[in-house]
Amino acid sequence: MSVVGQCIASFIFGTVAGLLVQRSRFCNTAALRDAILFKTYRNTKALLVAMMILSVGFTVFISVGQGHPMRFDVGLNTFAGLFLFGIGMVLAGACTVSTWVKTGEGNIGALWALLFTFVGMFLFSLVWSADYWPPPPASMTGHPDLASLQLGFANAATLQKTFGIPAAVFGLMQAGVLFAIYRAIVRKERRATQPAKVEAAPALAPLAKPAE
Repeated sequence: MSVVGQCIASFIFGTVAGLLVQRSRFCNTAALRDAILFKTYRNTKALLVAMMILSVGFTVFISVGQGHPMRFDVGLNTFAGLFLFGIGMVLAGACTVSTWVKTGEGNIGALWALLFTFVGMFLFSLVWSADYWPPPPASMTGHPDLASLQLGFANAATLQKTFGIPAAVFGLMQAGVLFAIYRAIVRKERRATQPAKVEAAPALAPLAKPAE
């Protein structure tokens, strides 16, 4: 495909994805925040369905040799970064995707959040280097490296290579776990919406009229 064709395809895909996100009001932040704070699971269920589809789809591509998964170690720095990013999303009131949508709708708060997202990425790019802690070439080996505080990684591709089991099998296993969580949420919602059964107290039998 030519460069022009790639641009047109990207524009069409981005437009359709943006329209779906805007109309559905989907947000990754709301999927977790609303479930924890407000006990509402609309976005949570949508996120679980998307994760099930992606888990199966990506691992099928890996199984047939067409997938190219990202390889990066998971370390303590990863947990720290995710924690800070999660705090930022809650304070901004939206994830990165819905921030774009809200900015397009004219939300000034989302515009500032999006602007400083780019500022933060630019500032981080100034300090990143091959020698940045932890050094990527030395630590990203796929195995635990306590000296670099890296815990290694084990995704479907590495499990397929190690055990010879198709990656799609691990994708189906993950999708099964996600589906179980989805079913549990649906059952909880059904129990919450069922009218409470109030058992009527047995009526008192009328007192027998004393014999005259």
